[in-house]
Amino acid sequence: MLHTIRRRTAAATALSLAAIALLAPFGTLHAQDKKTLKVGVSVGNGEQIFEVVKKVAARDGLAIDVIVFNDYQLPNAALAAGDLDANAFQHQPFLDNQNKARGFDIVPVGLTITAPLGFYSRKIKSLDALPDGATVGIQNDPSNGNRALLLLQEAKLITLKPEAVKNNTATPLDVLTNPRKLKLVPLDAAQLPRSLDDLTIASINNDYAEKAGLSLARDAVIKESPKSPYANLIAVRRADKDQPWARQLVKAYQSPEVKSFIETKFNGALVPAF
Repeated sequence: MLHTIRRRTAAATALSLAAIALLAPFGTLHAQDKKTLKVGVSVGNGEQIFEVVKKVAARDGLAIDVIVFNDYQLPNAALAAGDLDANAFQHQPFLDNQNKARGFDIVPVGLTITAPLGFYSRKIKSLDALPDGATVGIQNDPSNGNRALLLLQEAKLITLKPEAVKNNTATPLDVLTNPRKLKLVPLDAAQLPRSLDDLTIASINNDYAEKAGLSLARDAVIKESPKSPYANLIAVRRADKDQPWARQLVKAYQSPEVKSFIETKFNGALVPAF
């Protein structure tokens, strides 16, 4: 009886191993031939652009399910957890900081847009009217906060420690001179538009500015150059960077149709980075 049980167990094990061997190539092939992607984007212009990307990708048999986020902290966490296949909302300095701070292993696979940063106000119409002691809202995440401080320095409102400028790590603690006695107020990026009534000016990322009805060309009192190094990108988990669907997604985004839409729709507020 014992020999019979052993023979049956061995046979069952062999069948299980054979099944796994047959299924493993299928599973790998399925991963490579993914035909529907979940892509995380930020609210506003990211949604609009991906409506065009979806149409272009569909022609090549790739369906895109767009997942919209109202917060910059969530899309990378969702991607790292496997809830997304890709995201398209951030620039390289932001991704580098998130990978380091949160232990993600997320990599870029293609460039999308450059979204020049602006400072906006409900109290003044131009920088000439900025009073001494003004409250100035900046992003509280390291990369965008640094970016806002660099823009204030370019406007000759503050000076920063050279080392912080060189390393792109400036925080309010790195302000060397502040002759106008500006009060720097770090806030979550999504909160800045809602705080405009309480601030004199605030640095607001383009997607949040658009959602709040603000135009870089019309409303910004300080504007970043369109040729800034902060180009946004499509990101995936490192294990997926060479997957055919990742290349297909980048190809759809970097298509002539999407480029034309960005240039026509946003009139310089967003610039194709490809």
